[in-house]
Amino acid sequence: MGTPNPPQRILVTGGAGYIGSHACLRLVETGHSVVGLDDFSRGHPGAFRAIAAAAEELPGSFTSVEASIGDRRGCAEILREHDIDLVMHFAALAYVGESVEQPLRYYDNNTGGAISLLEAMMDAGVERFVFSSTCATYGEPGADRIPIAEDCPQAPINPYGNSKFMVEQVLFDHAEACRLADKPFAFAALRYFNVAGSDPKTRIGEDHRPETHLIPICLEVAAGRRERLMIFGDDYDTEDGTCIRDYVHVCDLIDAHIAVMNQLAPGDTHTLNVGLGHGWSVHQVLEACRAVTGKAIPESISPRRAGDPPKLYANSSRIRDDFGWSPQFTELEATVATAWAWMQANPSGYAD
Repeated sequence: MGTPNPPQRILVTGGAGYIGSHACLRLVETGHSVVGLDDFSRGHPGAFRAIAAAAEELPGSFTSVEASIGDRRGCAEILREHDIDLVMHFAALAYVGESVEQPLRYYDNNTGGAISLLEAMMDAGVERFVFSSTCATYGEPGADRIPIAEDCPQAPINPYGNSKFMVEQVLFDHAEACRLADKPFAFAALRYFNVAGSDPKTRIGEDHRPETHLIPICLEVAAGRRERLMIFGDDYDTEDGTCIRDYVHVCDLIDAHIAVMNQLAPGDTHTLNVGLGHGWSVHQVLEACRAVTGKAIPESISPRRAGDPPKLYANSSRIRDDFGWSPQFTELEATVATAWAWMQANPSGYAD
């Protein structure tokens, strides 16, 4: 039996968002001292309240702060005050369509904000960083590149993907400069595929506004909050004609972060895909949602959307082999069930 990993003091940016909130909760569950940071431009104060309530009965501790990653001085003060060991950086704008309409906002927040945060870390002497990146940095890989491995060429096709890709480049350059200055800086950039599901105990969940993700949209139809599911294209070169995507449960995603965090040594630089390594089609997701909810969930077919490849799923062998990560939610219906349980327990989301 291995030696338990000692508790760490971790700053989680975007901690009131979907993925960040699950990171805060899981880190507290595993005994860490967590500071959740959010400016609430997209995150929910209710998420922080739920985490704080849960933390009262968990081994770790939780503190929340309202702040912006763009505030270098303020972030440095928070890092020093809480004697932070490592930063998990989730704070970002993440709507592809919006990024096309407002590219400057995305580059300012996602790229510029990350740079400001890294500067604050330098000011405070914090040298370990786990970055929430995205498979959108790969753009539209050819069929010969599926499943997508980390050595797939990165060619983003929208400002959102570009803004994350730029941060990865900044991280490599920053790490090299720190190495030359004999001040080792370590980072891991985790490239997510589709993230789904919610905390199985329904303490926190997925509450995007607007909602653009397939599983919660299906469930909103089941709950009577939408009239029907719009399927964009049913004539792709797949078994049932609809697009295939890789859906990793949010709790498994966070466990991947923790596995990497626990092994992140001075000077390390990692890029890692996180996904199940296979995909489910839109029709398969729809059928899983029907099975879990017992609802009909009407559907309509619309024309294809530009830039939707037939298949996108990960080769996640690197994080499995090098860090010992393996997903616990491997059945689609089990993932959907956690999302549906949250929605039923919280019909208005966080209502804040």
